[in-house]
Amino acid sequence: MNRRDAVAALAVLTSINFLNYIDRYVLAAVFEPVKRELQFSDAQLGWTLSAFMISYSLTSPFFGRLGDVLTRKHLIAAGVALWSFATAGAGLARSFWQMFVPRSLVGVGEASYATLAPTIITDYYGQEMRGRALAVFYAATPIGSALGFVLGGSLAEQFGWRAAFFVVGLPGLLFALMALAIREPRRGFSERSAASKTAPPSLFQTYRLLWQNKTYVLVTLGFVAYTFALGGLVGWVPAFLERYDGMTTAEANQIFGAMTVVSGFLGTFAGGFLGDYLLRYTKNSYLWVSGLSMFAGAPLSVLALSSREPGIFLPAIFTAEFFLFLNTGPLNAVLLGCVPAEIRATAMAVNIFFIHALGDAISPPIIGALSDRFGLFRATLLAPAMMTASGIILLSAIQYRYLRRSGSRQR
Repeated sequence: MNRRDAVAALAVLTSINFLNYIDRYVLAAVFEPVKRELQFSDAQLGWTLSAFMISYSLTSPFFGRLGDVLTRKHLIAAGVALWSFATAGAGLARSFWQMFVPRSLVGVGEASYATLAPTIITDYYGQEMRGRALAVFYAATPIGSALGFVLGGSLAEQFGWRAAFFVVGLPGLLFALMALAIREPRRGFSERSAASKTAPPSLFQTYRLLWQNKTYVLVTLGFVAYTFALGGLVGWVPAFLERYDGMTTAEANQIFGAMTVVSGFLGTFAGGFLGDYLLRYTKNSYLWVSGLSMFAGAPLSVLALSSREPGIFLPAIFTAEFFLFLNTGPLNAVLLGCVPAEIRATAMAVNIFFIHALGDAISPPIIGALSDRFGLFRATLLAPAMMTASGIILLSAIQYRYLRRSGSRQR
């Protein structure tokens, strides 16, 4: 194992992550033509999106456990192949269930990838470079998501919505082969641990270890609050811009989409590099960056939602999103770094389950229900409130670590 192997693995896994988010969001880009041809109701359209999130959340813990005991690149390749076939298969749908089932299988395939790819990167990159490596990997999130909408819409307009699924789905089979070609490091390689020589604990013991790891628990709770806020804003800001700022549907989506791509890319990269740089001053740099970015983003979100002047609310939205994405690399770095190497895949999987089940899967409907009762402006203020809660939780993890070290010295 050398630096070339690490760079090659990061390049392949990041490329697959682009495809991951393209395939995830291509359906949303072709909602209207699918609705017209297959005569879906809006509720059925919504369930085709939920099909992915349900299977993704439920199967993540399963793949986490497999990733701790089996060869991870084999599981990743199988997952990429499955979701690629399933994405293309959605283009053959003639009914609701023929769309629902393939989209559920996309969630299963992506669960295999999302739980395991970060653990391989963590095993290749030590703490001094881990934040940057994970920032590169997660920078694919905003860009891939945007490409899913752009490619889906363009392909549907020129060749029909079915072609969109075929074109973005089938190339994944090549990426599955590329995943098999990477050299997988032994678990704990970056820490020079002997995880690969030690049998992982039982599933019950693993869950108990995670529950007893207060840093992991606090980071996961902070992650849940962060994901809740991000999901709520992404889901409702375009509608907010239409209702309160007089934009058309196209204008709201284009402006917010463009700001999300740019702010997400810049924020993700900046957070990874800043977290690694500050490691020379404090071992809790990742938590400081993540927690303080939440405190910085919350008031900016309130300003963006309160102002009706484009010269104020547009820069405020952009900057708030920048701070939201700033913690992506550092937060994942501390999450994976605070658990033993032999249970990292399960730790990642459990985190994925909770941040989606209690985060972005429920925040849009909760804000929608509050909007029906109190109006959208008041309802969306829940997002900056959750950002503040996330910041408090993440900074409390620093205090816990400090108190634990102090207690160890006294003993």
